[in-house]
Amino acid sequence: MTIERIEELAAIVDDAAMNVTEIGMLTADEPELDIEAAYAVQEASIERRLARGERLVGMKMGLTSRAKMEQMGVHEPIYGRLTSSMIVNDGARVRLAEMLHARVEPEVAFILADDIEGPVTPAQALASVAGVCAALEIIDSRYRDFKFTLPDVIADNTSAIRFVLGSTLMPAEAVNLGNLGIVMEINGRIIETGSSSAIYDHPARSLAELANMLARTGGRLEAGQIVLSGGATAAHPLNAGDRVRVTIDEIGSAEFRCE
Repeated sequence: MTIERIEELAAIVDDAAMNVTEIGMLTADEPELDIEAAYAVQEASIERRLARGERLVGMKMGLTSRAKMEQMGVHEPIYGRLTSSMIVNDGARVRLAEMLHARVEPEVAFILADDIEGPVTPAQALASVAGVCAALEIIDSRYRDFKFTLPDVIADNTSAIRFVLGSTLMPAEAVNLGNLGIVMEINGRIIETGSSSAIYDHPARSLAELANMLARTGGRLEAGQIVLSGGATAAHPLNAGDRVRVTIDEIGSAEFRCE
């Protein structure tokens, strides 16, 4: 696929995100959009954001559950990029009018103390972590009827739109990171429960896998960046008025309100 075509597709997904408009699947009109090309489209769309003044603040992992990978017919997760416009402060309000198909899922987030350059093991990756905290990711596919293929969702920056980090940062070595109980509530009612073990078997494995995937194209994770390690439960649709809270054993909570 030509650089010009990659830039055209990046403009389509970026404009859809900016203007809150639906688009058809890119793969319907572009059969050459494979996974490699989709990541190129994703990167080009993020470059457009950075040119408008946003900052790259981290990365996110997707398809980290074994069930989701089997469903999509893939053998590894996918990743997206987080920018400064996606940050929502703990307890703040989120405007659903700025989204199309908003859904929320609980996550374990890492804050990095040092760069991580793959190949690395999970233990080596954890050695570069400043701390872990509870997080909520809001995802919002721009594709019409929430229908897309794997290259489509990668090109659309894995549906990234907003995320919330909890206010408590815990040392990774001080918690049982591989088996933390997770409860997500909406309006005080338990909606989802799970364990951090659902995140690629262990969140540290997800972190290491991200660094290793980035290394294939010369990339790396950088000190100070945020990494969302992947959804720990199914994503749940959001409605105006919802108050969403996640509580994760040993590392605290995160919450936001919808308007």
